[in-house]
Amino acid sequence: MYELIKKDGLAKRGRLHTVHGVIETPVFMNVGTAAAIKGAVATSDLQEIKTQVELSNTYHLHVRPGDEVVKKLGGLHKFMNWDKPILTDSGGFQVFSLAGLRRIKEEGVYFNSHIDGRKIFMGPEESMQIQSNLASTIAMAFDECPSSVADRDYMEKSVARTTRWLVRCKKEMERLNTLPDTINKHQMLFGINQGGVYEDIRIKHADEISKLDLDGYAVGGLAVGESHEEMYRILDAVVPHLPDNKPTYLMGVGTPANILEAVDRGVDFFDCVYPSRNGRHGHVYTNHGKLNLFNARFELDARPIEEGCQCPACRNYSRAYIRHLLKAKEMLGMRLCVLHNLYFYNTMMEEIRDAIDHDCYKEYKTQKIAAVTGKNE
Repeated sequence: MYELIKKDGLAKRGRLHTVHGVIETPVFMNVGTAAAIKGAVATSDLQEIKTQVELSNTYHLHVRPGDEVVKKLGGLHKFMNWDKPILTDSGGFQVFSLAGLRRIKEEGVYFNSHIDGRKIFMGPEESMQIQSNLASTIAMAFDECPSSVADRDYMEKSVARTTRWLVRCKKEMERLNTLPDTINKHQMLFGINQGGVYEDIRIKHADEISKLDLDGYAVGGLAVGESHEEMYRILDAVVPHLPDNKPTYLMGVGTPANILEAVDRGVDFFDCVYPSRNGRHGHVYTNHGKLNLFNARFELDARPIEEGCQCPACRNYSRAYIRHLLKAKEMLGMRLCVLHNLYFYNTMMEEIRDAIDHDCYKEYKTQKIAAVTGKNE
């Protein structure tokens, strides 16, 4: 159940009650594609860096180690030793982005595994079954993720199919949640709005899927090549057509500035690989802009990544030491940068929630965007 606590403009302050605990929103979900955050981050680390939700990938876990294996081991929570909420995406995005050879039919998609080339079929029912085996807290509906530059005719047909698939997802999840051997009988389902950069298609789709009374709604198919301005334009158009009393999730977004802008438009769930991917390359976020720790100017810098930061990296190590680790290709350097970045994002979400609580979100957003882009120096 989603509880809308208050609003500051369009910014929402909410609370999603789940079988694995309460999620305070707005929230950033930390991406652990194959049931682990890349960069040697353990689930015990996630507790320390204020992670609320871990996100894993249906497609990747289906091909390795196999969702049946995870089910035999008690589900994803037991498998990875994590007791807080987990969201699993449906596999749709990966099917449409990784699979070079694929055939889309009404029943689902036929494609080849990117690992061993074996033929796989995935449709709405299969995606729900895999996610039920994983026993995640929140499952995402199986959708087609068309190219943002697809023509109008293709986009309309694709979105209509995604709606039909969503109805099938809902029906299959309701069935799975009644089975005696289902691990999580309280699994939630989020639907996904599609439509590329066509506002009218997006709005019509949002109105249609809102009638299904799902546990939450995502805006998909953005952050795939369109400009930030186009993304904000679509959010301005579509978010008012999604239920206010349900969580709104912007998939795969984004930079700190993207998140701050999207919160201001009524979005309250986010995920993105940026903090972990950037961290693995020595790029770290601070309130004075992003730093590249490979830079020679940090060779003798005895300060932490950010003064006052309470992450494990900043509490214990200097920029100079972390730079040395990165240059020496020691895994610890990568790990410390990832921990810092995820802590930075999770702390920013705390600040966002606090600002909405105190009716000062607009001022906070302006100051924070200036800080993270290095324009407050």
